[in-house]
Amino acid sequence: MNEDQVSDRMETANTAQSEREEPTSIDAAVDLNLNSTPEAESTPMTTGPTATGDVSTAAASTTPDSTSPSADAGEIKERIVEQLKTVFDPEIPVNIYEMGLIYDVDVDADGATRIRMTLTTPMCPAAEELPPEVEGKARTVEGVTSVQLDLVWEPPWTPDMMSEAARLDLGMI
Repeated sequence: MNEDQVSDRMETANTAQSEREEPTSIDAAVDLNLNSTPEAESTPMTTGPTATGDVSTAAASTTPDSTSPSADAGEIKERIVEQLKTVFDPEIPVNIYEMGLIYDVDVDADGATRIRMTLTTPMCPAAEELPPEVEGKARTVEGVTSVQLDLVWEPPWTPDMMSEAARLDLGMI
């Protein structure tokens, strides 16, 4: 797949999304404020139910079974990245880490994890699948005590953000 084909798929996704009348559940959960101000740059997103059973956004949530405070933050981050490399965009045969969709993984000394990610476009057809999958994969890593997923739109994703390996896989090199 070359760069033009990737761009065509992104354009098709944007067109399909703009033609919909009803918002998807991810549209309801994530404020897609494209005219964002610095304080509205990211939307923390947690996909678990609240005490009332509603799915909502939350700043962070904890994982009750995480028990390895002995692992340092750098090792935990490496294991999270390895897990994220198992997440694939359903339309593009490259993992989301190599696609450049993960902007940052930050792990503090207590195992609290913050992941900043984006999608290929705000109207990405995989918007309902990818963020919860990323959060779930991060939670499986030993030593992670909580996960905060920030779905951000700045900077916007471009094919230039792909790794060399991803470009090679897609025939762009």
